[in-house]
Amino acid sequence: MRNFTEEQIMFRDSYRKFLETEVKPHMHQWREDGIVPREVFRKAGEQGMLMIWPDEKYGGLGEPDFRYEQIIIEETAKADCVERYNTLHSRLVGPYIYNHGTEEQRERFLPKCVTGEHILAVAMTEPGAGSDLSRLKSRVKDMGDHFVLNGSKTFISNGINADLFVTAAKLEGADSKHAMVLLVLERDMEGVSRGRNLKKMGLRAQDTAELFFDNVKVPKENVLGEPGKGFFMLMEGLAEERLIGACGHLAVGRHAFDITRDYVMERQVFGKALSEQQNTQFKMAEMDAKLDMLQVYVDHLVSEHNQGRLTTNMSAKAKMLGSEIEWEMSDLGVQLHGGHGYMEEYEISTIFTNARISRIYAGSSEIMRYIIGRDIFSQKYKSFLE
Repeated sequence: MRNFTEEQIMFRDSYRKFLETEVKPHMHQWREDGIVPREVFRKAGEQGMLMIWPDEKYGGLGEPDFRYEQIIIEETAKADCVERYNTLHSRLVGPYIYNHGTEEQRERFLPKCVTGEHILAVAMTEPGAGSDLSRLKSRVKDMGDHFVLNGSKTFISNGINADLFVTAAKLEGADSKHAMVLLVLERDMEGVSRGRNLKKMGLRAQDTAELFFDNVKVPKENVLGEPGKGFFMLMEGLAEERLIGACGHLAVGRHAFDITRDYVMERQVFGKALSEQQNTQFKMAEMDAKLDMLQVYVDHLVSEHNQGRLTTNMSAKAKMLGSEIEWEMSDLGVQLHGGHGYMEEYEISTIFTNARISRIYAGSSEIMRYIIGRDIFSQKYKSFLE
């Protein structure tokens, strides 16, 4: 039994209705357009469904319980609206400003993020640096009363829509390869430019862009935390980022299971429903068990996170398994749909193409295995059952 409160159940119902009326009916057109309109962020903000965790003085509801975000992630997946990418704005990028910003920065940036007037993005990935942030080429130079930034970024989600970019760059002249600065770049800063909206295999409604920085003058008031400590600030957010990924992968996998189950119960093969074939039953039984078992672990991690006990190793396991099971289920779904599964008009086709990136972003499955393996053979290793 999942332990959601009465208030959270009511929130789920409200958020589900919001998706049904304001988002889901338009997803096909937004995929054609390659972007979700900014107005959708504002509508979510008006209904208190965008950034609910900040304190009331910043416009939020003051609800730090991660289960609210889990509800948003699950319902967004069930509605086949994952390309809206609200969680990137709300729970991935926003906390960098809240956790590492000054009070002045919080008051300046957060209220418009809560209302959806300003959209957030994080700019880390570069053409030659993804999971290994020590390879960043973007450089920032301390000029006394301001910094000057040069470099470029790629694969930036919300790259076209975003008004504020939490941007990582190496600190010029520092001895350590991990000496980085986190900067809040604003849309209209001179020297900040966007490339094209990148065309992707899946997630077509989610705008993804390149960014270019040409002698961008960044005031010290836009620096998060202590200059040179940016790498460690980024690392602090990775455990939650991977838990967010796991929640989403699992929810998409379960949704793929549900629509496949409905399809095979109706599809007739050799005079009987496809669901009556032993192969179908065995394959779906295996996936049902895997999804249920992973759900227990993810719910446990959400509880651990609420208690401040989520670790890098825990979230790496959930992210790896979640993305692998999502892919396995989406692939099985296409297979059991037969030729229909290859048609874009069938939802399983969109799920399949969207799911392929899950084993790459926020740390590839290979990187997750490296993290888990490194922990296994360390002296601090601790089993989940201990």
